[in-house]
Amino acid sequence: MLETVGREDENPLGAKHPKGWMLATLSDVIVSVRGGYSVKCDDRPAEEGEVGVLKTGAVITGRFEVGENKFVPLSEHSLLRTPVSAGTIIICRKNSEDTVGASALIDSNHPNIFLSDLLWELRPANGVSIHWLISVLHSRSVRAQIQNQATGTQSTMKNISQDRFLATPILLPPLPEQRKIAQILRAWDEAIDTCDRLIDRLERRFSATARRFFDPCHPTFERRPNSWSEFELGDVFAERTEGGDAGDRLLSITMSGGIIDRDDVGRKDTSTDDKSSYKLILPGDIGYNTMRMWQGVCGLSMLRGIVSPAYTIVTPDNVNIAAKYAAHLFKSRRMVFDFERYSQGLTSDTWNLKFPAFSKIKVFLPPIDVQHQQAEVLDVLKGEIDVLHRKREALANQKRGLMQKLLTGQWRVKIDKEPAHG
Repeated sequence: MLETVGREDENPLGAKHPKGWMLATLSDVIVSVRGGYSVKCDDRPAEEGEVGVLKTGAVITGRFEVGENKFVPLSEHSLLRTPVSAGTIIICRKNSEDTVGASALIDSNHPNIFLSDLLWELRPANGVSIHWLISVLHSRSVRAQIQNQATGTQSTMKNISQDRFLATPILLPPLPEQRKIAQILRAWDEAIDTCDRLIDRLERRFSATARRFFDPCHPTFERRPNSWSEFELGDVFAERTEGGDAGDRLLSITMSGGIIDRDDVGRKDTSTDDKSSYKLILPGDIGYNTMRMWQGVCGLSMLRGIVSPAYTIVTPDNVNIAAKYAAHLFKSRRMVFDFERYSQGLTSDTWNLKFPAFSKIKVFLPPIDVQHQQAEVLDVLKGEIDVLHRKREALANQKRGLMQKLLTGQWRVKIDKEPAHG
């Protein structure tokens, strides 16, 4: 199906292009670009039968999310002009630097959903596969070119003009190769979609199980067992305040990844060389972001290390509360609500939950053996979700590598010749 081929002429993309391919621009493969219009909206999605205008979040993941829209009142309907139509691509022309150029393929008509002025509708030219075109727009090289051509004084709001967008250089294979490339890449998309569906199913199961264990509004809690006991968090947790040793690694506490090595965060290290004020954290401790605990930024440590003074470190007594149970409990809706309620500060930008306020929060806890059982159930579900996330990431990486090979012609697809008719 695939073969490696030599290159011929040099091209502006920095490599030789394959025989039979053309040096082109997006203007050669896109026949029309239509924009939307900015209207006054309510900050809620349109319901069935109502009219909505798309947000840029509708395309930011590379897949079309029709629910990412805002309700448009009747008084604004006359201003709307570009409904969402099948056989088109919607692309973000103006937003943050990372979002400009995000695009998604539209498979069906949505006559009541319209484009905003931040989005364009693209229609492919004759002789161009729309599935190949969306792959080109998703490729790293084209996204990078679009982002580099975007203008604006702030990274939070960049804009690309139609002329600059359409002038983006690409390599254009013949239509049969376009179709074959798209067919191959769709196989990876289908595998990724399968992972996404499984992840969604398991995450819903995890959430339902956690609510059953922790949520006081759940029917389980209509009759709380007599074996449960009420504690203040200060009764079952102690604060760890000592510093670490010179050789201790620097750790970070993240929303989804928990407590990880700072080098694995993927962002520039802005910490100072002087770590004398940094706090020790040990396996079994729970660390949380003092300024963001009301958003659930906390985790159970499996590592020894040091963390920023912006974090609070607490140690469970493991008699009345188990560490793994507490780690799940602190992510529950019930506890996040209390963390927000007890946080101190004038605005959400200054809210903080230091240990004295944390210690006053009251919780009902089941016996320690029940805590261990419930934590094990949630750990198993979380483990299954993590495995699927790793599998999805591996598939996404494979697809990115394949796109680089196929869309540049480094790997050529073999096109079956149609049988001759006599």
